[in-house]
Amino acid sequence: MSFEFTTDVSIRYDDLDTYGHVNNVRYGTYFEEARIDYLAEVVGQGDREYLAATGEGTGIVIANLEIDFERPIRSADSVTVGVRVPNLGTKSFPFEYEVRDDGAVVATGESTQVTYDRDAEAPRPIPEDWQEAIAEFEWQ
Repeated sequence: MSFEFTTDVSIRYDDLDTYGHVNNVRYGTYFEEARIDYLAEVVGQGDREYLAATGEGTGIVIANLEIDFERPIRSADSVTVGVRVPNLGTKSFPFEYEVRDDGAVVATGESTQVTYDRDAEAPRPIPEDWQEAIAEFEWQ
């Protein structure tokens, strides 16, 4: 399975640690930036407003995050993060990630998102329009 969705994430000066490479905690932020870009483009059709923490509707929370490091990133301007959704559950779904520096894989990871009702502050089923948009992008 390939990564049809990719986004470039800038490496900031303070991402580098005293060893001269990107600190391990920054990878979660790179995943987050890529995940938001994916959701905005695929589910939100370019609109990021529905991802706002305020208002009614559906939000997502992270239930799990795993990162595997392949090699360090040293002083790159940006990395490319591939994102995909391999399947959909009822109230949760995974994202898989691949971080590349100059075409070489430097890290992979996975997160599990749970959709929740912002008003009730409780899990809720993945909205049908989300399911349709993700399925159309990933499997058609």
